[in-house]
Amino acid sequence: MASSIVYSLCGMCNTRCPVEIHCENGVPRWICGNSHSASGAALCPRGAASLALYADDERPQGPLIRAGARGAGQWRSVSWDEALDYVAERLKTIMATYGPRSVLWSERPGPFSDMSKALMRGLGSPNYCTHDDACAHNVNQASYSLTGHGRGKWIYDFKNCRHIVVQGRNLLESLKVGELNQVLDALDKGCRLTCVDVRPTVTGLKAQQNICIRPGTDLALNLAVLHILIEEKLYDAAYVERHVQDFEALADFVRPYSPQWAESRCDIPADVMVELARSLAAAAPQVIWHGGWMSTRYPQSFMVCRTAYLINALLGSFGSKGGLLLAAGPRDAGRKGLRSFTSLYAAPEEKRADGVGWAEPAFAPGSSLLHKAFRAVESGEPYPVKAYFTLKHDPLSAMPDPERQKAQLAGLELMVSLTFSWSDTAWFSDVVLPMPSFVERGSLLQVKSGSKPAFIMRSPAAEVRFDTRPDWWILGQLASRLGLEDLACGTLEDVWRFQLEGTGVTVEDFRHGSAPLTDAPVDPGPRFATPSGKIEVLFGPWQEAGLPSLTPWQDVPRPGKGQFRLIVGRNARHTHSHTQNNPLLHDSLPENRAWIAPERARELGVEDGDTVRMERMDGKGGEIRVRVIPGMHPDAVFMLHGFGHRLPVESRARGMGLADQEFMPGGLDREDVMVHGLALQEHFVTLRPVRNDHAREGKR
Repeated sequence: MASSIVYSLCGMCNTRCPVEIHCENGVPRWICGNSHSASGAALCPRGAASLALYADDERPQGPLIRAGARGAGQWRSVSWDEALDYVAERLKTIMATYGPRSVLWSERPGPFSDMSKALMRGLGSPNYCTHDDACAHNVNQASYSLTGHGRGKWIYDFKNCRHIVVQGRNLLESLKVGELNQVLDALDKGCRLTCVDVRPTVTGLKAQQNICIRPGTDLALNLAVLHILIEEKLYDAAYVERHVQDFEALADFVRPYSPQWAESRCDIPADVMVELARSLAAAAPQVIWHGGWMSTRYPQSFMVCRTAYLINALLGSFGSKGGLLLAAGPRDAGRKGLRSFTSLYAAPEEKRADGVGWAEPAFAPGSSLLHKAFRAVESGEPYPVKAYFTLKHDPLSAMPDPERQKAQLAGLELMVSLTFSWSDTAWFSDVVLPMPSFVERGSLLQVKSGSKPAFIMRSPAAEVRFDTRPDWWILGQLASRLGLEDLACGTLEDVWRFQLEGTGVTVEDFRHGSAPLTDAPVDPGPRFATPSGKIEVLFGPWQEAGLPSLTPWQDVPRPGKGQFRLIVGRNARHTHSHTQNNPLLHDSLPENRAWIAPERARELGVEDGDTVRMERMDGKGGEIRVRVIPGMHPDAVFMLHGFGHRLPVESRARGMGLADQEFMPGGLDREDVMVHGLALQEHFVTLRPVRNDHAREGKR
C-alpha cells in the first residue's frame, strides 16, 4: 500500500492553517496540522472534519442551470462547456446592453482573490466586493484612519504580551489556531487576560477577569479608559510625542467621559474601569487591546475599534514587542512579491455602484459595501447592475433580512454561484458552478506576511470525486470565453509559474508547503503610512470634508419590557453557515440555542433545555431551545450564527435551530454612523415558553 503526505492549507475557514494530509493509494485518510510549521501542528474541529466534507455526497456534484422559478430548487444538470457557454453568452448580452459596470462580484477576501479581481478588471467593472460590511469593515477602516494601514498589516504579538484585552472577540473559540497557541503560551508566562463581553465565552474561562458589559455600550468603556489614561497621566508621554499627532484633540474629546459617567451606561463599576486602565499602564508597552474582528455590531462600532487602537497608541504598543507589530512582506526581506493577475489589467475608472470612492471617498483601499451595491441592483442608481457572481460567499445567510435581499436581487438577469457546498445563495442562483473541497483542489500561491515572510502553497491531495472544478480553472475558462486569454491557465502549475515569475523562487523550492524568503526575522519598524508618518487622531480627509474624526457618544436604547437584544456569534465547531451539514460537525453541534441569564429564565418560567418561541417585533419567529447561562447580561439573548437551514438537499442541517439573520428585519438599513458597516446587533426579540412538561420529564 503506497503512503504519501501532501502539505497544504486548510480551507474550512479563512484562516488557512498549514496542514498535512496523509493518503493511502491516493485516498486521504488522515489530516493534521503541519508538523513543520512554525505556528504549531494543530487543527481546530473544523479542520479535523475536512475529510468528512471530502466524503460527503450532499454537496453540489456538477454544474447546474436553473429550470424553474428562482429559489424553487428546480435544476438542469449540464456539462461544464454548456454551463460556461451559458454564463458567458448571458454576460456578453448584459454588458452589451448595460455596460461592463453592470457586473457585480462578491466573495470572502484573501490571497486567493487575485484572479477574480483580475476577471472583474478585465471586464471593466469596478464592482468587486467582499463580505466585510458584515464582518471586519469597521475595524479595517479604524486602523486605516489612524495608521494608514488596514487591520491586516498589524500582527498581535500575543506570545510576548503582558496584558491582553479582548472586547467582543472570542479568540480562543472562533478561532485561529496559531493565535490561540500564542495566547495560551503568554498565559503560561503570567500574561493577564481581560475579557469584555455580554456573555461567558471559552476565552473568558481562561481570563483572569471577565467584565460583563451592557450590549451596545462598548464605546462608553473605551472612552472612560482613555479618560483615565490621560487624566491620571498613565500614558507613555515620550511615545505619544514621537508617534501620535493631535493628542490634545483626543484629550479634549475624552475629558467629559469619566468612569463615573460610563458606569451607568455600560453597567460596569467605575472602580473596575480605573483598575483596568492602571493595570494596562503598568504592563505597557507589552499590552494588546484587540481591535476587533467581526466588528459590525452596533451603530458606534467604528468608534469602538478606533478607540481600542487609540488605547494601544497611548500605551506605546504599536511597534513594540508584545504589542502590535507591522507585518513584513517580501519587499521588506529584499525580495520580489508574487506576480499578480490583477496587474494585467488597468483599474476601471468608472465609479462604484456601492458609492465607495466617490460618495464615500475616504475608505481604505479595497473597501466595499455589498449591502449598498444590493440597493443599486434594486434601484438602478447610480446605474443598472444586472449580473451578480458569488464565490464561496453566502450573503443570504451572512447579511440581515434574507427576504429583503431576495427582493433587491429580483431584477438581476444573471446570478451565478461558485461554491463547494450548498447555501441559500447558491439555491437562489441561476447557475451553480461547483468546486471541489480543498482536499481535492489546489489554489493560487499566497504570501505569508510576518517576521519571516514566505510564499505558501495549497496542493491537491486527492482525485476530484465529482464533476467539480477549482475556482482558478472556472475563472480561466470563463475569462477565455470573454476574450481575456491571459487568465486562461491550462494547469495549476501554469498558475504557479506565472505567480513566481521574477521572484527567484520555483515550484521545486517549496518544502513542506512553504518557500521561506528569509532566514532571519525582518522588522519593518513602527511605520505609519499617514501624511505625518504618525498615528493621526484627526483623519485628514474627514477633517477637510467637515466630518468629525471623533464622534461623540450616542445613548443606546435598552430593550423594552419582555424584550431581549439579539446577540450573535461564532464557535470553534462551525464556519458561518457552511459547515452545519458536515457529518462530523453536525454530530458535534447539531443546533443552536437561545442563551439567556438565569433571572430572565425565572421571569419566563423556563429551565435549561426548555423550548421557547423566539419572535421578532412583527410576531414572526420560530421555536428554539434555551440555554440558561450564569454571567449573561440580562438584556441579551445570544445565538450561534449559521443554523436554521431549510434546503432539502441538506438532510442533516435542515430544520435544526433558528437562523439569526431572519430575526433582523430592516437590518440592511441599520449601519455604523460613520463608515456604514452593518449594525447586526440592533434587533430586539421576545421569548415566550412553549409547553415543556413532557420535555422536562424526559430530562429527568
